[in-house]
Amino acid sequence: MAHMKSAIKRIRTSREANLRNRARISELKTVEKKLRAAVEANDAAAAAEFARKFASILDKAAKVGTIHANRAANKKSQADKLIAAMAK
Repeated sequence: MAHMKSAIKRIRTSREANLRNRARISELKTVEKKLRAAVEANDAAAAAEFARKFASILDKAAKVGTIHANRAANKKSQADKLIAAMAK
């Protein structure tokens, strides 16, 4: 257990950040699953809506440092490919 005031605060803030990051990543996974399910069901309207929401959440997560910017770009690219493949 930490004894210094600064170490105690650092532990507390890192726990809070960890909870925020886990919530963001969980939301990302949920929306990605919904997007993939909409693509499987050939529901173009729902897929487009989930793709828009997914891109927005990815950008926000990358902006605050929850995930790396390149990972966000790769995930958005994968989502775009799914939507494009569904249109064919």
